[in-house]
Amino acid sequence: MISKNKLFALLFITSVIANSQKSEVSKIQGKLSGQWRTYYMNTFNKGSLKDFQALATGGNIKYQLLVNEKLEIAAALYNSTDLGLQDLTIPDETTGRVSRYEEGLFNRMDIKNDAIFLLGELYLKYKIPKHNITIGRIKINTPLINPQDGRMIPTFVQGIWYEYHATNKSGFQVGLVNEIAPRSTGRFYGVGESIGTYPVGRSATGLPNEFAGNTNSDYVILLNGNLQLTEKLYLSLANYYVDNISNTIYLKPEFDLTAKVNLEFEWLHQNRIGDGGNKVDSLRYFSSSSSDILGVKLGYRFNKAKISLGYDRILPHGQFISPREWGREDLFSFQKRERSEGSADNHALVFYYDNDFSFSKNVQIHSIVSVGRQWKPSVLDPVRNKYAVPDYTQINLDFFIKFAKLKNLRPEVLITSKMANGNFPNNPNFYFNKTNMVHIDVILNYIF
Repeated sequence: MISKNKLFALLFITSVIANSQKSEVSKIQGKLSGQWRTYYMNTFNKGSLKDFQALATGGNIKYQLLVNEKLEIAAALYNSTDLGLQDLTIPDETTGRVSRYEEGLFNRMDIKNDAIFLLGELYLKYKIPKHNITIGRIKINTPLINPQDGRMIPTFVQGIWYEYHATNKSGFQVGLVNEIAPRSTGRFYGVGESIGTYPVGRSATGLPNEFAGNTNSDYVILLNGNLQLTEKLYLSLANYYVDNISNTIYLKPEFDLTAKVNLEFEWLHQNRIGDGGNKVDSLRYFSSSSSDILGVKLGYRFNKAKISLGYDRILPHGQFISPREWGREDLFSFQKRERSEGSADNHALVFYYDNDFSFSKNVQIHSIVSVGRQWKPSVLDPVRNKYAVPDYTQINLDFFIKFAKLKNLRPEVLITSKMANGNFPNNPNFYFNKTNMVHIDVILNYIF
């Protein structure tokens, strides 16, 4: 939570900067922007298991000081306030567990606190043609570390971030991160400290993991790039070196077979680095020596629509491990409200249908429909199924609404249904907040 001194300093600086703009002779320019967001979330679990709902409001306010064409100083304050729709500290009576999704609207580390205030962005940026360098607290968007803006407050990082833009389709970014503020928390953490603020799953023994608070890592070095190799061939790449934990390489070549058809492949490879987070086996975060994911995706565009079919295979020799705290996994098989992280020997197939249509001249809807099937290892196998998720089928309906006369208002509705497949023990812990459930989000965004 932001301290009173920091908040006072931020308000004082903003006031001084705003007053300075009154002088017409000044070359310094200021820009005030922000977002107001109200977020309703509801999960309906199977049978007599507890349902959860929550309502939050808040958003962010950002001030950018453009000192000249090259130098920018900015700060953004983020807030989420619980409107008290349900007491999320009261668990389900059968499993003893609380909500999985709804608590993420607030501070997961202090769910009783009804308001978060976080100085999520505070940076200095220097820009010259084709080059940007930013120092401070920022948002970055990479395949595994990203804002994952599906809650009230996104993920932020603190460090140094360099960007090179060769062309519109080619460029790269390099960064050094020493602190991370995971989505749905109220402060910045050290890199190792940030791991474990989300559910920890099971260790190889089947007992709860103990890496939270015991993971030693001081920094992350990132490389992220996009290259246009030929007129029809592109390559995306990323590398994450996480001190004392792991190194992850991600490659994604993309081919435009025709003007309407494209084919993509992906390969993600991980190796354990150092102690994997801790030299004691029972406290270690990254236990496997390595892991690999192979994927393929075929896409087709027609009129205003796009369809795709993606497949991912996590090979049997090691769990795919990436801190859920740091962002969503931008894989071909990704669907909102579920992850592949924590699995080995996993198959996933996902179909997407993306389209724009109009109800009238004043109302346009961008819709994304996805249907996914996950073939998981046994829920009784903690080595290959860290979170004990059974085989499941998932259907997502996601709608983004635009109003011609209310351009700043951008509502979104997400409906998710997950159904368990196959045979597994009749234990509610294997499907509570995981499968045989329906989840609904209604979000009102107002951008200014």
